Amino acid sequence: MREYTYLAGDWDHDKKLVEKIQEWNESPYKDLKFKDVHKLTQSKDESLNCSIKASLGKRMDLSHTFVLIVGNYTSSVKAGSCVYCAGYYNNRCYHGYSPSFENFIEYECKKAVNDGLRIIVIYNSNKIDRMKCPEIIRYKGIHISAYYYFGNECYWNYQEIKNSIMGY
Repeated sequence: MREYTYLAGDWDHDKKLVEKIQEWNESPYKDLKFKDVHKLTQSKDESLNCSIKASLGKRMDLSHTFVLIVGNYTSSVKAGSCVYCAGYYNNRCYHGYSPSFENFIEYECKKAVNDGLRIIVIYNSNKIDRMKCPEIIRYKGIHISAYYYFGNECYWNYQEIKNSIMGY
């Protein structure tokens, strides 16, 4: 049974937003509550890209909701492609796997669509810019901004993020 929520994004550039959502989820003072599938297991950084994708796939198989954080660098992420794996040389995988040129984010988005997961896209911005979103989910699911301005003050868009993740 799928009962978890899966958070994805460019962990190098959008980590602050991912951590903020996880912080809200764990806070006794906030009412955003979801079962974070990443609490179950993590891949090792030194793992092969294909074994990391297999681990991501197993976690996605337990999830009903896919949350993608989209930032300025999401479309340029390269991590996950076999081209960047130590086991890939001369157009082949020396571990016997079929080469895949999808990065981790492309793999996760494609799997989310193919598995029929509920899709939420949160832009690490005060506006929605679908051109920054991977094409496969550009017009699927719910798209919201991570924060907003009221006057000259910037605020986290907590209520809309909470409502989207929790399905309100």
